[in-house]
Amino acid sequence: MSSEAPAGKGAEERAAGLPDGGEARPRPDGDPNDTGTPGSRATVQPGTEDDGPVSEADALQSLNAGGGHDEPERAEAVRTAALADPIAERINSEVAATRMGTVAVFNGSVSFGGGFHSGGGDPSGPPRSGSTDGDGSLVRIEDYELTDHTEFYVHPDGYHEALEALTERFLLVLTALPGTGREATAVNLLAEAMATAVPVGGADVGGACHRVLDAGQITRSAWEPEKNSGYLVLLDDWPGGGHAPEGVEVRRLAGTAAKLKAAHSFLVLVGGEELAVTGAGILGDHVAWHGLTAVDPISVVERRVLGHGEDSEHAETLEDLLTGSGARQALREQPAPRNAVRLASVVRAQGDLAAAVAALRDPSDQVHAWFTRHRDPDAVAFALAAAVLEGSSYLTVADAAVELRAALAPAEDAPPDVRFRERLGHEQPWIELTANETGAAVPPVGPPRVRFRSALLQQVVLAYAWTSLDGRRAAILTWLRRLLTHADIEVRARASVAAGVLAWADHHYALHRFLRTWAGSTSWPVRQAAATALGVAGSRPGVDEAVWGLLHEWASGGTSAHARRLAATAANTVGGPLGRRDPERALALLHTALDRGDDWGTLTPVAWSGVHLIHEGQAAHVLDALLRWSEPQDISPLVVKSLSAFVFAVRRPYEELLRADGPGDAARSGGPGPRAGRGVPGVPLLLSLCGTREYRGRLEELWARSLARKPVQEQALDALREWIDGYADRDPAAPAAILGLLRGISGRPGKHHDRLVYWLNRWGSDRDAPSRRSAELARRLEREARRP
Repeated sequence: MSSEAPAGKGAEERAAGLPDGGEARPRPDGDPNDTGTPGSRATVQPGTEDDGPVSEADALQSLNAGGGHDEPERAEAVRTAALADPIAERINSEVAATRMGTVAVFNGSVSFGGGFHSGGGDPSGPPRSGSTDGDGSLVRIEDYELTDHTEFYVHPDGYHEALEALTERFLLVLTALPGTGREATAVNLLAEAMATAVPVGGADVGGACHRVLDAGQITRSAWEPEKNSGYLVLLDDWPGGGHAPEGVEVRRLAGTAAKLKAAHSFLVLVGGEELAVTGAGILGDHVAWHGLTAVDPISVVERRVLGHGEDSEHAETLEDLLTGSGARQALREQPAPRNAVRLASVVRAQGDLAAAVAALRDPSDQVHAWFTRHRDPDAVAFALAAAVLEGSSYLTVADAAVELRAALAPAEDAPPDVRFRERLGHEQPWIELTANETGAAVPPVGPPRVRFRSALLQQVVLAYAWTSLDGRRAAILTWLRRLLTHADIEVRARASVAAGVLAWADHHYALHRFLRTWAGSTSWPVRQAAATALGVAGSRPGVDEAVWGLLHEWASGGTSAHARRLAATAANTVGGPLGRRDPERALALLHTALDRGDDWGTLTPVAWSGVHLIHEGQAAHVLDALLRWSEPQDISPLVVKSLSAFVFAVRRPYEELLRADGPGDAARSGGPGPRAGRGVPGVPLLLSLCGTREYRGRLEELWARSLARKPVQEQALDALREWIDGYADRDPAAPAAILGLLRGISGRPGKHHDRLVYWLNRWGSDRDAPSRRSAELARRLEREARRP
């Protein structure tokens, strides 16, 4: 049917007559059933939880009351839609930039190799080279290794202060996180201290640098350092205050310093934050301390490629190469100096830098290696909580991690002393706490947000944990399900998005093991979460067809309470990003869900999905579908449902749905902005579109049909008066658009003109609330009708 086609004479004969005839249907009493879900109520209307079809009266009463959603529930739906879309788009676009190993994670066929830090082993692990002494407690650092560490070394801030402290005290405690170049710094400090010191006992005595393999020996009474030598001790952090790692007695380090001074030798003891906190409290000023600051990895690349000289031409060429290949982004995500050294070696060898960057950014090896090294519940729980709730505040993520930890760890009598923030840099180098930026001229406000350094990591962490931690899958799923009913809307939204990402790993398992259960839940927030998860799952090629097939199956299901809830979830799902990408397919599904004979239980979710699609730029598709569905213009269920959905849409004010949830997400998803791009906030979008030639004919016809017959007529009249009196002050274009609409309806054959004039005059002379605009519109229509 053409969008310009008028209502025919036969339709007029079936109309309900002039508007003052008949009584409105009685509205049944009853409130939505409360599910006990924190922060929300279910939107199930009276009669919907009983077997059998929902009545027409109940469905229309629910729709006319606002669609069965209270404000918190509507806010959750908007927030969820705004969050799910950019996350899915970002993940799908980013994964294409990496090698196929990332994608293979989801099929369980990837072959992992290497370590967490590309291009080398663990800096705290065994020595790479050198000869050991007789008892194996020391290994000599050979000259070529010294050269490798010192030739192109970039001094961090405070390096010279650390060197001065070492030469004065002979023992320096250097605190830094693994992966910050702490070993190279220690070797450089030892080499410079030994080179500038005056040896004792003759220049040919000692002079070598050693790694200490048995760290505990340096505090034993029997240990005596060689003269004019250097010693490097690498320690890992240790749990608990005051318990020294690997037998090191921290209280005796002062005595070790005295021995070193007597031998004119130097020792650098390298540890992490635990050493800095515990050791400093015991030793005070008896030993020199220095906290190593991170070095800009780009400066490491520049030094190794350009050397110590200044060559502006080559520097510009290198700058262009690093930017064009994505090396800058890769080193921001993984700033360990060894990664900079690796990329510099590729540049110097004139290798394929883009391929090296792609390999470095691929998260597969990182995730596998991390989960191999970290198996305790504390670390695993925080990593998964960050993956599910990335972008949330630290306290939100930490609380969720503690809940998951309780499911992964044995029961404890007292609350655990877990301090995730203190362990982030050491155990979770892929995670950072970012400031909540508010603008260039405004300082950061609010709590820090938890984010992965790489946008690729979230999906791979989730997929690996879901497919590989077999003994913990049930606990993870139970925990994720609890997050769907969390009191914080943001937590619920992010958890539902994470569930959709999990479906990429094994969509058959996800769809038929937990998403179906959620979709049929009696809790509206859980059903909404299922709709969001299905929308995210359907954004991945290879999974989309399975999702669409399942949604069509649910939409055409039976009329039992459970089947109706599945159909409602299917309708909710296509009102989001899934439907925006394929509006014709979405509307075909909505038609199936709506055309269920005397079962009216899906009217509300179909109407809401129509509104969402209109607000996301698909108004033409939605209006054309409503015209097709209501074409018979009789009082059959499908016609009444379709026109009721239209009237519902014309009464919904436009909402600016941001394409990002927070400041960080906005930067990663391309910035915020309204999806439709043509709406006036607070004014129905269909009113804004009414003044355009593209939509005027469609809207005139649907308005004419809605005003012509009961039971839709009563609500259509209320909506028309809202347009006339409610929005002229908000949208300057509204009065002209409404006048044009009424002219178009009035000029159609039949009783349309008489009906409009009758109601406009009645509103204009209303004793309680006379409408000046309605009276003026009535006079204009009457004058124009009298013109030849």
